[in-house]
Amino acid sequence: MDGARTQRLPGAGDQAETTLQRILVTGGAGFVGSHLVDRLLDAGHDVVVLDDLSTGSRQNIAHLVAHPRFRFVHHDVTQPIDARLKVDRIYHLACPASPVHYQADPIKTTLTCVDGTFHVLEHARRVGARVLYSSTSEVYGDPEVHPQPESYRGAVSTIGPRACYDEGKRCAESLVMDFRRQHGVAVRLARIFNTYGPRMAFEDGRVVSNFVVQALRGEDLTIYGDGSQTRSFCYVDDLVDGLMRLMEHPTEVGPINLGNPEEFTVVELARLVLELTRASGRLVSRKLPADDPRQRRPDIGKAREILGYQPRVPLREGLIQTIAAFRRRMRRSSSSVAALTGTG
Repeated sequence: MDGARTQRLPGAGDQAETTLQRILVTGGAGFVGSHLVDRLLDAGHDVVVLDDLSTGSRQNIAHLVAHPRFRFVHHDVTQPIDARLKVDRIYHLACPASPVHYQADPIKTTLTCVDGTFHVLEHARRVGARVLYSSTSEVYGDPEVHPQPESYRGAVSTIGPRACYDEGKRCAESLVMDFRRQHGVAVRLARIFNTYGPRMAFEDGRVVSNFVVQALRGEDLTIYGDGSQTRSFCYVDDLVDGLMRLMEHPTEVGPINLGNPEEFTVVELARLVLELTRASGRLVSRKLPADDPRQRRPDIGKAREILGYQPRVPLREGLIQTIAAFRRRMRRSSSSVAALTGTG
């Protein structure tokens, strides 16, 4: 972007003018990344999405292809970023985020966390950009403290099947802070808790998408363990709001938890999905996976106090929106199959 631009944004209140920037979003074709890109473009920014499409999808950004302030670059962050790509801000979201995806190639997951974050930070150092790193609640492991504040150091297995993601993210956090201390890179560190909403992948193995897809297909809902383990569920719009607030805070570095502190058991979630989909499936129990946390709920006191962050979408409302989006995608998919096979 040639020089800073300002624009009067509708509904901006006292902050009538916002500085417009050129922003890089790694992993911008993914579930969370694509929603963030939508919001950044709506705010008037120029946005470059960098994604290797290993877990992201072109469908998530198809509506943006003709947008004059949008650009897509197919690239794997484990390789250096083109030094000619000048940006003011980098949201670094590139990494498989569901157990199905990050356990499919655990070595690549670790390298994406560590090498990928190194290349993003090196690029930020070269071009003078501010970086927001999207870490995860998984850095807390199977927590012994509940809810989890940012000061808690976690209980993580270094050798378990989830370690590629958990430990990869923990190492990346240390890189982020060392680039700040050693090179003066402006950084922000967000720890993201369970997030759900439209554009989640159908087969990503996360509990919300699993339940919604199974219910809409008329299948039984799979419960791992006895279903008493708890999770908190943040609607994607609320998460994006927190990410943008943290990125543009003038001084706060983090780490800061972002999520919805309302806590539900897995069984409660399953029953709510059955109610909202009007499905008749049963709850079927399966063995609990190794290192699956028993409790997960963010302490967001720091985000509330410093960022003015407050999730606004209750689980029922968010699920209604998510289920409706899943229904539409499943109908489009069925129509496409029927057209190809001549059965429509």
